[in-house]
Amino acid sequence: MLVPPLCWGCGGVARLREPLCAGCRRLLHRLAPDPVLLCGLRVWAPVAYSGPARDLVRALKFRGAMAAADTMAAQIAANAPPELLDGEAGGRALVPVPLHPRRLRRRGYNQATLIAEALATRTGLVVADCLARSGSAATQVGRDRAERRAGPAGSIRIRAPAPARALLVDDVATTGATLAACAVALRAAGALDVAAIAFARTIGR
Repeated sequence: MLVPPLCWGCGGVARLREPLCAGCRRLLHRLAPDPVLLCGLRVWAPVAYSGPARDLVRALKFRGAMAAADTMAAQIAANAPPELLDGEAGGRALVPVPLHPRRLRRRGYNQATLIAEALATRTGLVVADCLARSGSAATQVGRDRAERRAGPAGSIRIRAPAPARALLVDDVATTGATLAACAVALRAAGALDVAAIAFARTIGR
């Protein structure tokens, strides 16, 4: 109990319930306020996937730092284009990008779901966990750009009714192929408007 909270970026002392110290927060590479098109889908993220942002994502994914999801959601909620987080009637539903069941059992949680739930608390939007993943459990890590652009390993399917307006939620957007595959499944199930949001986006995408 006497050990101070440590920064996931540099290992230095951080404030209570803050996964990054003040210095690492200043090093976050802020991105433009407008969404970009990835594989034909509108995608927005507040920061680039580099430096402390990459460290934070890896801590959430691989080191059990589940509290980092709330920090990511806070960055999204504070900076997102207003039209993406419209919480009024008819607003979007937050749809987490699904994790393969085998990886979900091993990890114990889906980081996209944690971010979506934290974002729902901050915005008043609902979470529609309506997608599932099947087939190969291979990750995007280690796949080259061509393989990533070809789409995610395995397949994405609908497992519950799709919302009319969906906002996909993930921790990182790279080529956008996984998000696009999710969008295809949602539109096939009746979604009329699909966009995506992530905590970080690979620079140059």
